[in-house]
Amino acid sequence: MPVDLRQFINKPKQKERRIPQYSQPEPPEKKSPKENEESEGKYGEILHQWQAPEFEVYEKSDRWYLFAGVFLLAIIIYAMFTNGPIMAITFILVGIVGYIHMQKEPRIVTFTITTEGIIADKDMYLYENIHSFWIFYEPHHTEIISLHTKASMLPYVHIPLQDEDPVHIREIILPYIPEIKQEQSLVDTVEKVLHI
Repeated sequence: MPVDLRQFINKPKQKERRIPQYSQPEPPEKKSPKENEESEGKYGEILHQWQAPEFEVYEKSDRWYLFAGVFLLAIIIYAMFTNGPIMAITFILVGIVGYIHMQKEPRIVTFTITTEGIIADKDMYLYENIHSFWIFYEPHHTEIISLHTKASMLPYVHIPLQDEDPVHIREIILPYIPEIKQEQSLVDTVEKVLHI
């Protein structure tokens, strides 16, 4: 239906209705360098920081996958013959979860050494909760800081060094926690041999 534009010409102006304006939330204020220093203060002064993958990825051949599949299948068949369906189901799930985990790409995590402790991603390990440390360093193979913490369940925390200088890292940590030689655990040895 066509609209007659003449009705809008020379028509007395009506009072403008004011629409109430709702206040919009203000954008978060950017912190000044001084405020950033204060927020960092609760974690201590940053002494060194680097990034590395959260876990080491080993190259696995088709032969490795074949061997692992045959091994798991043998355990599952053994469980079925010994009337252990729960054991069979458990190893089926272990195989599935293990395969999914091996296909996952590691996240890049930030590691920070401060005057209060060591930060691994979002986890803070205070020096007062760490017994000692040791650096396992075999170039192109094992390059980690091993922290012996006071935790009862998982007392050892491994932090990858990536391309960091182990001597420099040692010099930074040494004033805060003692360096005591550690032996690699059976789990670490199995991981290294089986490339898990």
